[in-house]
Amino acid sequence: MLLTYRHDRMEEKARLTILIDPAKKKAFEALCSSQDTTSSQMVRRLIRQYLEKHGVVWQTADRKARKA
Repeated sequence: MLLTYRHDRMEEKARLTILIDPAKKKAFEALCSSQDTTSSQMVRRLIRQYLEKHGVVWQTADRKARKA
């Protein structure tokens, strides 16, 4: 299955709100910090990897299409 998405608006960022157990959040933030990254950076990385794993191609308004 190949899905392609293009973001046409010039918005810089979109917000993703999730609910997570407070203990998991604290452990995740501590692990990220120990690896000199933020939880937001890691979540973005995990999303990119998940999209690539499933062959989803996406494109932002200011960048060329990213191929999985």
